[in-house]
Amino acid sequence: MTDKELKEKSVGYRKKILKYIVGANAGHTGGSLSCIDVLNVLYNDVLNVSPDNFTSPDRDRYIQSKGHCVEALFVVLADKGFFPETDLETLCKYKSHYIGHPTKKVHGVEQNTGALGHGLPIAAGVALAAKLDKKDYRVFTLLGDGELPEGSNWEAALTASHYKLDNLCAIIDNNKLQITGTNAEVCNTDPLDAKFESFGWAVKQVDGHDIHALREAFASMPFEPGKPNLIIAHTIKGKGISFMENSVKWHHGVPNHEQYQSAMTELDVALTNI
Repeated sequence: MTDKELKEKSVGYRKKILKYIVGANAGHTGGSLSCIDVLNVLYNDVLNVSPDNFTSPDRDRYIQSKGHCVEALFVVLADKGFFPETDLETLCKYKSHYIGHPTKKVHGVEQNTGALGHGLPIAAGVALAAKLDKKDYRVFTLLGDGELPEGSNWEAALTASHYKLDNLCAIIDNNKLQITGTNAEVCNTDPLDAKFESFGWAVKQVDGHDIHALREAFASMPFEPGKPNLIIAHTIKGKGISFMENSVKWHHGVPNHEQYQSAMTELDVALTNI
C-alpha cells in the first residue's frame, strides 16, 4: 500500500472506532485513537500474519499490552478478515466475546491482556522461544506509556537485553496522558529513551501519526544487531477529533449524538485533505 492509502485507512479506522464505541456505549476512546496509526502500519505493512497463517508457527506475533484500547485492535482485525465486521455490533454486549480487553476467544488475538505490564514480559518470552527454536518470526508489542511504572516491564526489558532479542520490537504509545492526569503528574517515567538504552535496548523515536516515518522505523529492524528494538511513538490522545485531543476525560468516554456527528464531519474533512 502507498502512504496515501494507509492514511485513508487510518481515517476509516477512526470512524469505525467511534461507531462501535457509540454502539457499545463503552470504550477507551482517546487511547484507541492515539494508537491506531501504529496498528494500521503494523497490520498493513509489517506483520507476517493473516487469517490463513494464524496457526502457523512461523507467523509474526503481535501482543497488545495496552489491552484497554482493544477497539483499535478489533477494527483492524476485522478489516484484515479475521472475523466479520458485523461481529463488532456485539461489542461489550451480554455473552459477546468482543469485550473491553483482548481475549483469545476472538480470532486473531494472540494473548489475553488487560492487566497492565504483562505484554512486554509475554512478548520477551515468545521472542526468546523463536531464538531457541531457530525461527525467523518477529514479536511486536504495544505498550501504553501509562503502564510503564509496572515493574514487570523493567524485568522484561532486562531479560530481552540479556538474551539479545533483536527479533523483539516494543512500541510505546507515548500520548503522555493516563486515566487520572499526565504521566508526569501521576508517575513520571521520563526520559524513556535513556532508561531503555541503559537497559541495553536500541531506541528510535518517531511521530506516531506519521505513516511514512512509522514504515521507515519498522523497516530498519533490527536497529542494532543483538539488541531488542524500542519505538517511542509520540502520539496525541484522541488524535483526529479536535475536542478529544489531549483531553484526560476522553481516556474512556462515549460521544453523545452531537459529538459523534461532529467527529464524523471532522474525519470526512480529513479524508478529503489527504
